[in-house]
Amino acid sequence: MGNDTLQGALALLVLKSLSRGPQAGMHGFGIAEHIQQVSQEHLRVEEGSLYPALHRMEQAGWIAAEWGLTENRRRARYYRLTAIGRKQLAREEKTWRHVTAAVAGVLEV
Repeated sequence: MGNDTLQGALALLVLKSLSRGPQAGMHGFGIAEHIQQVSQEHLRVEEGSLYPALHRMEQAGWIAAEWGLTENRRRARYYRLTAIGRKQLAREEKTWRHVTAAVAGVLEV
């Protein structure tokens, strides 16, 4: 799936990934990898889209970040969902369901 299609759903995908991730959070590469694996390789999130989106979500208070070490002992920022982020996730899911239902309705005509 192309980046244009994915861009509109990126916040939803990231928030959902963090809601199911480990309590300690996930680093950016882990989020991208999770989305790719769960989508059975159909969705690929590029760094150029992911990190600005993570920054915007952190600024909005939807996620929080802290520095930690990866399994390879490299420094990385680990992101976790906040209470505000959980509410936003519910809103994003509701909006996505409405949009996809509307598109499906148009396609069936």
